[in-house]
Amino acid sequence: MQAAARSLASNRPARRANGCWAPTTPDTLASRNNLASAYQAVGDLGRAVPLYEATLANFERVLGADHPDTLQSRNNLAHVYESVGDLGRAVPLYEATLANFERVLGTDHPETLQSRNNLAGAYRTVGDLGRAIPLCEATLADRERVLGTDHPDTLTSRNNLAYAYQAVGDLGRAIPLCEATLADRERVLGTDHPDTLQSRNNLAYAYRAVGDLGRAVPLYGATLADRERVLGGDHPHTLLSRNNLACAYDAVGDLGRAIPLYEATLAACERVLGADHSTTKVVRANLEALK
Repeated sequence: MQAAARSLASNRPARRANGCWAPTTPDTLASRNNLASAYQAVGDLGRAVPLYEATLANFERVLGADHPDTLQSRNNLAHVYESVGDLGRAVPLYEATLANFERVLGTDHPETLQSRNNLAGAYRTVGDLGRAIPLCEATLADRERVLGTDHPDTLTSRNNLAYAYQAVGDLGRAIPLCEATLADRERVLGTDHPDTLQSRNNLAYAYRAVGDLGRAVPLYGATLADRERVLGGDHPHTLLSRNNLACAYDAVGDLGRAIPLYEATLAACERVLGADHSTTKVVRANLEALK
């Protein structure tokens, strides 16, 4: 499932205060947000979280609570909370941000639709599929109507709906939607785009769920190699791919490759994400189950 932290940009000219660069102009705040987004993109969540928090406080003070850039900053903070596994703060912040986007920008604005997408993803992450699936379906329909069928955000909604179907075991709908979304992303975004790599991972997961390990294992392996090349070895998505490949090795009984890969992945997760991160906990549990 994919949420999104959006970058902020401004066409306003830079402003000066008393002959010096003003430290909290909207352009400066946008730059801070974008730096936090860059930290998050490379998996440096220890620097991303406090920078997002400080940037939101400054946006609220400088632009006001209802400014679109402030609302986007709230969305980004909720997203990074979700990335570090702090769903107790992420979900309420997503809910409040969506309500504000709907009130300020309207129900069909692309940022409102993004906020709905993110909330649906958070619901799925906490296991509230009764709210996640209808929200995924509604968001996909709205994005197809407002943005068009090939828009990257529409493709994200298709990916997320397929993932939600997987979560409830509806693989008869999940697999064809995963396959179609991957083909569309390869065509629209290219084979190395991070969203395309996410679709490959999700399709491999669906194949594994139906016991088609002959397709799941090589697809997991190829996705891991691509993520290491495109995102780097320590990116959170790369770490997930390592865990997933280890799971696939485990499923086919190849413990000689599964256990060392779990061990290396656990060490990397503890170093990059921390011992209490949800991904770290999953990898640790998978490894312990084999010992």
